[in-house]
Amino acid sequence: MRSVEEHQRAVTDLIRARPPATLALSDATGLVLSADVVAPISLPVFDNSAMDGYAVVADDVSGAAPDHPVTLPVPEDIPAGRTDIPTLKPGTAHRIMTGAPFPDGADAVIPVEDTDGGAEVVRINAPTTPGRHIRRAGGDVAAGTTVLWTGQVVTAPAAGLASALGLAELTVQPRQRVLVISTGSELVTAGTPLAPGQIYESNGVMLSEAAREAGAEVVAAVTVADDTAEFIGVLDRYGVRDGAVDLVITSGGVSAGAYEVVKDVFGRDGGQGVHFVKVAMQPGMPQGIGKIGAPGSDCAIVTLPGNPVSAQVSFEVFVRPALRRAMHLPNPDRPRRTATLREKLVSPAGKRQFRRGLLDPETGTVTNYGPPASHHLRYLACANCLLDIAAEVTELPVGTPVEVWDLTT
Repeated sequence: MRSVEEHQRAVTDLIRARPPATLALSDATGLVLSADVVAPISLPVFDNSAMDGYAVVADDVSGAAPDHPVTLPVPEDIPAGRTDIPTLKPGTAHRIMTGAPFPDGADAVIPVEDTDGGAEVVRINAPTTPGRHIRRAGGDVAAGTTVLWTGQVVTAPAAGLASALGLAELTVQPRQRVLVISTGSELVTAGTPLAPGQIYESNGVMLSEAAREAGAEVVAAVTVADDTAEFIGVLDRYGVRDGAVDLVITSGGVSAGAYEVVKDVFGRDGGQGVHFVKVAMQPGMPQGIGKIGAPGSDCAIVTLPGNPVSAQVSFEVFVRPALRRAMHLPNPDRPRRTATLREKLVSPAGKRQFRRGLLDPETGTVTNYGPPASHHLRYLACANCLLDIAAEVTELPVGTPVEVWDLTT
């Protein structure tokens, strides 16, 4: 059987980055910059007031005090957004708002708290100094300065900075476009009454959300019966053969039974570019990878087992890190920690086992959570980590240090 490490490398090599794309800020947020961002303008663009108050000449109010206020006429109001900025004459004050352009002739702002707030005549109760409460043009960013760098994730503040600089788009590493296909004639959509022998579909919902959480775009999540024509029809409907999808993730149809639709479509011998392998792990032994679609479309396919825990653990081990690497996102791997086992565990020889666990970060201890069988989705839904048990380990006594994958970050 193939080792986990070998299959991880194979999946990583399979899922390739898309060419950089220039996207609107709303679409670029959360992605990685593929080009530096150089400021086309300065910030602030112009000198402006840092306070609501009055633009004045500092010398005119040098002797102001609460018991000896200076009174000045207020010939003009300068709200934010005013474009015809009147020059201040000595011996006067212009009422000015935060962010409003600072007038020529003035050299300071008196906060409204140091005045009586007069609209036509203002009484000023405190002195000031030249330059006080003025935001100078270029004080934040000078035009021509590199403000965001290649490889940086576009956060909300980064998008805000780009917008403040007048940029509506950024060049980024685009999201991987993922099509999720759940296979099985027994599957029905939640909300539909169950007939005998039917179960509600869960893998498509789970894997789609996992792909989105990893940073990918989910083109669609589709459920198909064990019917090769229906499966091929889905591939055609979503343009897999025409390059509209970067990655197809399937669940089910890859075991050794008679009705294995994924194997039936792509050839059980790997003759159509999809190779089915066994990986020395539990859960998640049956796996498949390959390229599908027209030549040059470069669409990858990763086929996962059908049992829910097997499918999700396989996604965590193989697909999530490969997707994030293809999008150049930071921290492709889940954080690994060493925790102390609070109970005895046994593990099958020759298979690397991933057990659901509850990690207590305060005590540094971990507890196995639920049985190892791959249909126990309940325990995976509440687990906060995976215990990673090496293939050569068959027994772990209480107190054994064990590596865990933190699923919370």
